[in-house]
Amino acid sequence: MMSHEDFTTQPHTIGISKSPLKFLLLVFVLSVPFWLVGFLDLPKMLPINLPISALQFVCPITTALILVHKENKPNGMKDLLKRAFDFKRIKNKIWYVPILLLMPAVMILSYGMMRLLEMPLPEPHIPFKSIPIFFLMFFIGAIGEEIGWSGYITDPLQDRWGASGASIFLGAVWAVWHIVPWFQGHSKKLIIFNPLIWGVDSEYKYWSFFHVEYVLGY
Repeated sequence: MMSHEDFTTQPHTIGISKSPLKFLLLVFVLSVPFWLVGFLDLPKMLPINLPISALQFVCPITTALILVHKENKPNGMKDLLKRAFDFKRIKNKIWYVPILLLMPAVMILSYGMMRLLEMPLPEPHIPFKSIPIFFLMFFIGAIGEEIGWSGYITDPLQDRWGASGASIFLGAVWAVWHIVPWFQGHSKKLIIFNPLIWGVDSEYKYWSFFHVEYVLGY
């Protein structure tokens, strides 16, 4: 049985004392209101085909900043936010290959699974004019999630369990955290398969992070 001490570690890289157990509990607690609103029969509020619960991306960064401010005050918050843009952490440039290609591969795999399940799919359409907007939108979402999942919690878990153990644990938790938005926004046939795909993807993502130590290097 894991104790609170098992989840609380000393500083790793940027002088921030971190408490993974508090982080995980607070992320899920803060996500509950988004999940509950997502179950309401409300008019479509997002401009793309995503449930309102997708806005839970603000929870990891909010949680990390709350805890860092409590533990290390403003300097800790500044150091944590800097990690989202610290490209110098990627020493070996070969890591740009999985960073740039992993997510497209996951998208293709998800599309292939939908075809295998014989789900109705629209004709492929690429709105080139909308690409910058989507890039900005998903970039903001990525920062919201990864400041917390990568920047705050990965280091202490790696100290405790190593890269492989921490990656498996984080991938599983990350997939579970996304189950409600998946349930609310996608076909029920994908509830089992998509979290599994994204869980494996996130495990590889966090394993990669341990090697590049760059928050958005996934």
